[in-house]
Amino acid sequence: MRIMVFQEWNRVAENDHLWRNLCLKKWSFCNFSKCLGSQTWKQFFFKQTKQEYQMALAQPEDFIFKEATGNLGILGPMAYLSGNGPTMGGREKSIICTVSSKHMLYAWDVQEGTMIWSSPVQQPSITHLATLPQMHLAFTVDLEGTVKVWNCQDQDALATFPVSQACFSLEVCLTKDGPFLMVGNSEGDIYTLTVPELRGVSKVHAFKYTVDLLHCSPDKKWVFASGTHQNILPRVFFTECLLKPSEGKSPLSLSIPFSSCCRACWAPRRTSRITLMYRRGSSKKTGFTTFDLMTERTGGRTVIQAHQVATFLLPVHMESPIWMGASDGNMIVFESGPYLFLFTISGHQLQRFEDHQRTIGNLWADSLHVLTTSMDDSLHVYMWEEEGRYPYLKSCCHLEHIGSDLTPSCYVSKAICDNMSIVCVVSKNRESSILVMYSLHT
Repeated sequence: MRIMVFQEWNRVAENDHLWRNLCLKKWSFCNFSKCLGSQTWKQFFFKQTKQEYQMALAQPEDFIFKEATGNLGILGPMAYLSGNGPTMGGREKSIICTVSSKHMLYAWDVQEGTMIWSSPVQQPSITHLATLPQMHLAFTVDLEGTVKVWNCQDQDALATFPVSQACFSLEVCLTKDGPFLMVGNSEGDIYTLTVPELRGVSKVHAFKYTVDLLHCSPDKKWVFASGTHQNILPRVFFTECLLKPSEGKSPLSLSIPFSSCCRACWAPRRTSRITLMYRRGSSKKTGFTTFDLMTERTGGRTVIQAHQVATFLLPVHMESPIWMGASDGNMIVFESGPYLFLFTISGHQLQRFEDHQRTIGNLWADSLHVLTTSMDDSLHVYMWEEEGRYPYLKSCCHLEHIGSDLTPSCYVSKAICDNMSIVCVVSKNRESSILVMYSLHT
């Protein structure tokens, strides 16, 4: 009898459907089939959990330090092209893309600290970058509004699409119907393009002004669009209507009654919840407001409803933040001067971190990590506690730039990470940058 019970438990423990559900609950990745490779769901779960645990406990001595110097110009946008996955040789590696003021796109092997590919010089210069790691593709837009897609292996772009006006936002959306690219331009238009062909699917005139923000919800059901102009009301589109437009019909959308939006974040685990950061009045007071979105059938047609669940203004004495991130839907994180703050969406302060000596210049956040960089030439790593448990956000590791150039004018200007590595840009002066790559010992 006992043997039969053990056999049944073993069978349950190997059930792929069970491990799949655990993965879907714990992580908000958009396409697990591309992350899995030849792994089972159980193998993926334990590998991912182990990597998160290692990153949470990592100290400076646990990282391998690599530095890319030389005539790189000023490094602008950067994004992971791949990560957390095995290569042909079985070794895991992270690859990032960076844009340079030298009018080039670079790809780097983070673990080796080497450049593995560069594009030809682009005229005019590249202004925006997005990546689709699941397909190993990078997307760029230049000053003239030409969109290009690269596989970061061949010399030439795989496809191009002329928008003809300057573009200010770029978002990749990986849906059940395949990948799409969305581009917002200076005329208030949103283009939806197929990937990798860059064939036009739809064009929507959203605003009279620039589309500065484009964000797909984690479940790809919604697309948030806004401009920073004070007269613009943000709009939320039903994604399917942009991907499958009906001739003569406007896509299903809703204007959110909050102008002067400067940032927005979807909640990774509350996929229809979005928090906006806005500035109001002559004093430019900063506030945050949170909405839940849903669709309803009314009078034989479908409409979008936005329910405001919370809103608050920051105290007058607080320095206005520039960056923000969101956690489980009930908490937001933002910087103010040298401090990092964690608030509830209703305005209750939960934590204040004092890990930097000087002003925080950049904040980057995803569903697992929060990174801050400062003018004190350092970056700090935080990680969200699982399922929003106390203390909600954990301070993990402080990294100071210890590279070859110790010029006083050097400072860490931006940083991104995955579960195996951290990459940051150290700005030396107005003409050059250093790419600094930290990878965990394996």
